Amino acid sequence: MGEHTASRKTANPTDGIVDAVRGAVVDVVFAEEDLPSINSALVVEWDRPTPLILEVHSHLDLHTVRAVAFQSTAGLARGVSVHATGGPVEVPVGTAVLGRLLDVVGNPQDNGPELAKDTPRRSIHALPPLLKSQTGATEVYETGIKVIDLLTPMAQGGKAAMFGGAGVGKTVLVMELIRAMVEKYEGISVFAGIGERSREGHELLTEMQSSGVLERTVLVYGQMNEPPGARWRAALTALTVSEYFRDQKHKNVLLLMDNVFRFVQAGAEVSSLLGRLPSRVGYQPTLATEVARLQERIASVAGSAVTAIQAVYVPADDFTDPAVTTISSHMDCVIVLSRAQAAEGFYPAIDPLASSSMLLDPLIVGEAHYETAEAVRQALARFRELTDIISLLGVEELGASDRLIVKRARRLQRFLTQPFMVTEAFTGTPGASVVLADTLAGCRAILDGEADDWSESSLYMVGTLEDARKKEADAKASETSDAGPAA
Repeated sequence: MGEHTASRKTANPTDGIVDAVRGAVVDVVFAEEDLPSINSALVVEWDRPTPLILEVHSHLDLHTVRAVAFQSTAGLARGVSVHATGGPVEVPVGTAVLGRLLDVVGNPQDNGPELAKDTPRRSIHALPPLLKSQTGATEVYETGIKVIDLLTPMAQGGKAAMFGGAGVGKTVLVMELIRAMVEKYEGISVFAGIGERSREGHELLTEMQSSGVLERTVLVYGQMNEPPGARWRAALTALTVSEYFRDQKHKNVLLLMDNVFRFVQAGAEVSSLLGRLPSRVGYQPTLATEVARLQERIASVAGSAVTAIQAVYVPADDFTDPAVTTISSHMDCVIVLSRAQAAEGFYPAIDPLASSSMLLDPLIVGEAHYETAEAVRQALARFRELTDIISLLGVEELGASDRLIVKRARRLQRFLTQPFMVTEAFTGTPGASVVLADTLAGCRAILDGEADDWSESSLYMVGTLEDARKKEADAKASETSDAGPAA
C-alpha cells in the first residue's frame, strides 16, 4: 500500500489514481473514503487526444472502485490521474443530434461539425415510465412486407424482434423495414448499431444519405472493433435519445437495434472482467436483469409511441439459448428467420410457423385477416408434416385432399416471397411494397384454388397476385410464340 499512499498525497482529494488495468476494466484508488457512486462517470486525465471515460461498477474496498472503460485502454498505465465527475455518463439529445452519427458517449463520428455547447444532455440511466402512464399497443403497423403483415403483424408502439443465425438476412430485413417505415412514418428514427461490422454501419449510413431520410434519423454506433463497454452501453445511449424525443418533444419514435445479442455478449465480457462467476452456458448471472432494464425502458406513453424493431443473432441456430429466450420473452412480435427457408431461396427467409405476434387476434386485426392467416398457417403446417412422406414416396402416393393442400401450400410459400428495394442493386429485380388488402386477397385466392393451374415460378418474388397473373400470362405467351415456328 506504500505506493498508493504516496499517490494519494500528491492527488487532488476528489481525484483518483489508476491502480490496475485488465483490458476494459480499470481499478481506481481514491484518497478519500467518499467514493464515487455506482454508475457514475470518471474521466482519465491522460495524454491522448480523446478523453477516456470510465463507469463505476463496484466498490472493492474503502478506497478502490472497479470501472468499465468506454474507449480503448491501450497505452493506459498505473498512476495516471482520474477525475470523478460526480454524475452519470450524459449524452447529447434533441434536434442537434438529428442526422448525426454518435458514439456511445455522444461524440460525433461522421466528420461533421462539433455539437453546440448548449446541446441538452441526459443521463444514459433512467427508469422506465410508470406503469399507470404507459399505453398498450393495439394499432397495427403496416410494413408492406407480405409475410410480416399477414402472419406476424407489428404494433405501433410495440416491440418486434427478428431472430436468426448468421447470414439468413436479419440486417437486410431491418434495412428494408427502415426504408418502408420512414416513407410512411412521420416521426424520428433512432438506430443503434450494437457490435456490428463497420462495413454494415457504413452501408447503412450511405443508404440513409441516398434515400434522404438521414435528417430525421439519429445513428448511435458501438461497433464490433470497440471495447465491450462501448457495445454494452450503445443501446442505452440510443434509448436516451429516443426517450427525449418521446417525453420532451412528444414525437413518435422508431427505435431500431442491430444486434441485441451483441449487447448481451458485451455484458458477458464485462461481467467476467469484473470478476463475476458465469451462469448458464457461460452467460453473466445478471443476464435477465440487464435485458429487462433495456427492454422495459422501450415503452409508449400517452400521445407518443416508441416502436422498437430489433435484430437478434441466434448462436449456432440454437433457439433455446438463454440469451435468445430471455430477449424473446419481452417481445410482442417474434419473427424467426430460418436457414432452411434461405437455403430454398425463399426471401425474406421468415419461418411462418415458428413466428408469432400477439396482435394476430380477431379483436385487433379483424375476423377476415385472422381467418386467412390461420388458413395459410394450417396449409403450410400440413405441407411440412407431409414433407417426409413426399420425399420417400412422392406426391402421387398422397390422397386427393392432401395433394391439393400441397399444391396450394407450395404456391403460398412462393407468394410470400418478395423482392426488396434495398437489394435492387444486387438482384436487378425492382423492390415491391404490398398493402395488406392485396396480401389478404392474394392468399385468399390461392387458398380458393385460383392459382392451381399456374406455374409455381409465376408466384415467386412478385408483389401482388395481379403481378403474378401478369407474369403467368407473359410466360404462356412466350411459350406459345416459341412453339409456333416448330409446329
